[in-house]
Amino acid sequence: MKRRVILASSSPRRAELLSKLGVAFEVLKAQVEETLLPGEKPEELVARLSQLKAGAVAPLASDALVLAADTIVMLDGKILGKPRNPEEAKAMLRALRGRYHTVFTGVAVLDVSRNLLLQEVERSEVLMRDYTDEEIEKFVASGKALDKAGAYAVQDRDFNPVVNIKGCYTSVMGLPICMVARLLEKAGLHPIHNPAKLCRDFTPEWFNCPRFRQA
Repeated sequence: MKRRVILASSSPRRAELLSKLGVAFEVLKAQVEETLLPGEKPEELVARLSQLKAGAVAPLASDALVLAADTIVMLDGKILGKPRNPEEAKAMLRALRGRYHTVFTGVAVLDVSRNLLLQEVERSEVLMRDYTDEEIEKFVASGKALDKAGAYAVQDRDFNPVVNIKGCYTSVMGLPICMVARLLEKAGLHPIHNPAKLCRDFTPEWFNCPRFRQA
């Protein structure tokens, strides 16, 4: 079934991942206030923000499926957002070094014409390697740390910050493509490329996803 699909995000990483599913889509950036509510759990936060992002775009997309996502990094009970400056980026990377932290990504698919909302949250445990202070300085100086939650990108082949993930690699990138494919199919969008096979084709050799065996 051919449907208009809108990605409610200006993230190039999310656009790249969605395109791998063979889905034709438009991009409309959602403007929402991304603040943590009192007592809100991380999985509740990403679910709420992904829903808000989809809803923000809905008035411009009466005939579309709107896809939105939100990703946060959590260490020691504290949410690490996008660093405000290079010094904060360095502090985040030093805190993460050699340790596991948790990445939550919430995904919302809103069928605007039917007022149907489908949502899921992916949780992944991520282990950073024991990189040096010199490597931190070089990566932050490149400018690539400032637009990313936790000040890193799992797919960065130069800095190569991650050595293990218990969960979903593409969720840590910002869009869990197996989950997205499942939600879009539930909303009636067909056909969609096999997400597990696509994920296996571009993730690093050390990542062992149980879904690969289904591809």
